[in-house]
Amino acid sequence: MGGAIALGCVVLSGVLWYRVIEGWTWLDATYMSVITLATVGFAEIQPLGARGRLFTIILILMGVVVIAYILNCFTEALIQGHLQAGIRLRQRRKLMKSLAGHYIICGFGRTGRQVATEFAFEAIPFIVVDSHEASVQAAQQMGFITFQGDATLDQVLFHVGIDRAHGLVAALPSDAENLYAVLSAKTLAPGIRTIARASTEEAVQKLQRGGADVVVSPYITGGKRMAAAAIRPQVVDFLDGILTGADRTVYIEEFLISPKHCPQIGRTLEEAQLRVKSGALILAIRRADSSLIVGPNGDTLLCSGDLVIVMGSSDELRRLNQILGPIHRKYR
Repeated sequence: MGGAIALGCVVLSGVLWYRVIEGWTWLDATYMSVITLATVGFAEIQPLGARGRLFTIILILMGVVVIAYILNCFTEALIQGHLQAGIRLRQRRKLMKSLAGHYIICGFGRTGRQVATEFAFEAIPFIVVDSHEASVQAAQQMGFITFQGDATLDQVLFHVGIDRAHGLVAALPSDAENLYAVLSAKTLAPGIRTIARASTEEAVQKLQRGGADVVVSPYITGGKRMAAAAIRPQVVDFLDGILTGADRTVYIEEFLISPKHCPQIGRTLEEAQLRVKSGALILAIRRADSSLIVGPNGDTLLCSGDLVIVMGSSDELRRLNQILGPIHRKYR
């Protein structure tokens, strides 16, 4: 902008000189100024004296300086744009390669946005995949890692590290797309945990047959929650308060008993004294064979592969995390 203004001032000074000092017509003065600054080498329109030639020399030098400045600014902006784009591309590729143990959120609609918000609050690593540029830009504005592409394609899932991911959330607009995403994920990474959104009961069954570990229907789940809120409002409010939200003081969490990290394997709950040492309440234990022990007592053994479901404050869960073996989860 500054260069254009400077060039305009130079042209105007030349026009005024030739018109006022040399006495030429406006057209001749403008023509002379333009061909002088363009350095095209045309002859003078009218003879110039020593004073006029000296001014013309100065006008040429001024024009060269201003035009050179404009070209430099343009080139610099062009180069910087390419460099910045290249830097962003390299950073994104490096970030993609560094992702491990993350979740892949397919689709950034209303469902995907809510999932991403909850993951971000829980400090869980994830990447958002969406084929629409507007959705990707919206996710980027919220500070999320994104990738623009079709999440039903194997190549796109490879790009976002499906082989290193912990889980995949299929929250695409249609049930068919979610089914394709689940099938692709299970084919590329059979051990990955998949959670899919479904619109109908029929879609729930198809997604389960397709390999989805968990299928959530917003309509079915929403209807059940509305019924529960009408019948047991305080229970629903309590559960909502400890499962989601940014202002929680009590959490429900799950801990996997790992044979490599947990020294409490083979001990009873009374011997391990988890409640005494951490303050967290043991709600249930799911065995490796999927059997569920609700409200375990002091005689309940801790076995390898157990999933311990507990409730407590962030400090209590942090202490329990250290006792059972670190799962690298942040508690606020």
